[in-house]
Amino acid sequence: MLLDPEKTLFVRGATPVLLLADASASVHDALPVVTAPGPGAVPLCEGWSIVPKLTLCVVDGPGDVGGLIPAFAAPVIDGSTNGTNGTNGTDSTEPADMADWCADAERAGGVVVLSLDHLSLPLPLPAALDWARLLASGTARGGFMPSLV
Repeated sequence: MLLDPEKTLFVRGATPVLLLADASASVHDALPVVTAPGPGAVPLCEGWSIVPKLTLCVVDGPGDVGGLIPAFAAPVIDGSTNGTNGTNGTDSTEPADMADWCADAERAGGVVVLSLDHLSLPLPLPAALDWARLLASGTARGGFMPSLV
């Protein structure tokens, strides 16, 4: 299934993040509800993987579930410029490059993918992220997905 790049946000960092807003019901519902086992920890998304490429990003789930994102048209921000990668509740609003996000994903061995339903996050996605609010909403689904490069 093709996912709208305008409803995504690629966030650079030591462990890069892909936010999906208003993803298709099949993708959102198939992902596990995010329950962080501890501060700064995100669980592995069992049965899922990601292929982060410059022009196309593939999120592959169990069976026929998954999505394609035209990455070249998607927004990228640098979540690492403030040195906290979002741990203080916000990220940088500085635009970043998709090639750098892909390099971050390769170094980390994967990506944290979070799907947020249409009620938990306004569209378009904001450049400043409130991680505590996003993860405490009870509507975030996803986890860490290993990359297949």
